[in-house]
Amino acid sequence: MNMEPNQRTAVTWDELPTAIVAYLPAHQARDAETAISAFAADAEVTDEGRTYRGLDEIRAWLINGGSEYAYTTRFVGAHRTGDAHVDVVQHLEGNFPGGSADLHYRFDLDGAAIIRLTIEP
Repeated sequence: MNMEPNQRTAVTWDELPTAIVAYLPAHQARDAETAISAFAADAEVTDEGRTYRGLDEIRAWLINGGSEYAYTTRFVGAHRTGDAHVDVVQHLEGNFPGGSADLHYRFDLDGAAIIRLTIEP
C-alpha cells in the first residue's frame, strides 16, 4: 500500500499491519514476550504521559502496566495516514476509574516493526 503522507484511510482489522495484529491481542492477554516481538529494538511507548524507551523498559511496562485492573478490549476501528502511521481505536471496559474508555493506539512503523506507540484518549 503506497499512500500520500497526509491521506487518511479507514482500514479493517484484517488490513492492519502484521506487527499491530500480533501486538494488540498479545497485550490484552498480558503475553509480554509475544507483544515485545512486534517492536524495534529502539522503540518508544508513551502511555499515561510516561515514555518507555527500548525493549527492556517496554517489556517492564507490558508486564506491569494496568496490572491492578481487570479489563477487556474491543477493536472499534482504525485509520492509516501514509504508509507508516496507524491509529487504532480500542474500547476498554473494566474495573478501572470510569469503567470504560475509548483509547487511541497511535502506531509508527518502520517496515514490519513498531518504532513508536502512543496510547491516549
